[in-house]
Amino acid sequence: MEFICIATAHFLALLSPGPDFFLILQAALRLPLRYGIAICVGIAVANGVYLLLAVLGLEAISSWDWLVALLRYGGSCYLIYLGILLLRAPRQQPANQAGSHPLGQQHLGRQFILGFLSGILNPKNMIFYLSLFTAMVSAETGFITRCLYGLWMTSVVLCWDCLLVLLVQRTRFISILRTKIFYLEKASGTVFAFLGMTLLLN
Repeated sequence: MEFICIATAHFLALLSPGPDFFLILQAALRLPLRYGIAICVGIAVANGVYLLLAVLGLEAISSWDWLVALLRYGGSCYLIYLGILLLRAPRQQPANQAGSHPLGQQHLGRQFILGFLSGILNPKNMIFYLSLFTAMVSAETGFITRCLYGLWMTSVVLCWDCLLVLLVQRTRFISILRTKIFYLEKASGTVFAFLGMTLLLN
């Protein structure tokens, strides 16, 4: 029952679009499959880092004001950075051509880093996982079981994000999506920049 509750709460959280979703979407529409997968792996690894902290029982980390502040300001700056990248993205980036724009570069390592930073600099990830393990995982739950929980959630993040990439690239509506991605990126960039400035100034 404990696992079902955790797995359900985690999956429902995945359904909520955030920076990761839009990063994956633009990669799926602009780049070949392997680069979208690289972003997904980076996001999953970042989630895995926070899950490892939760598994190790470091709930007290949420009371470390300096770390929360660091993640908050780091995350807000990264949101602003992503917003600027999306606002400056070219109207069209052919999938078979490398681009100088960071979001369009056909480099597995750079796309992995973009995904990792998106996940690790999102303070909501830390708060969510630590809260999840604090509220839903019993103190009697063994270390191995906690590790399995963490491994499951990391795998679900990776599989779900990779599925999004595959669906976007294989859908019959991809031609429609490609014509709308420019405007979607501008709207997303505006929202990201606004959220980043709000977090930075509050």
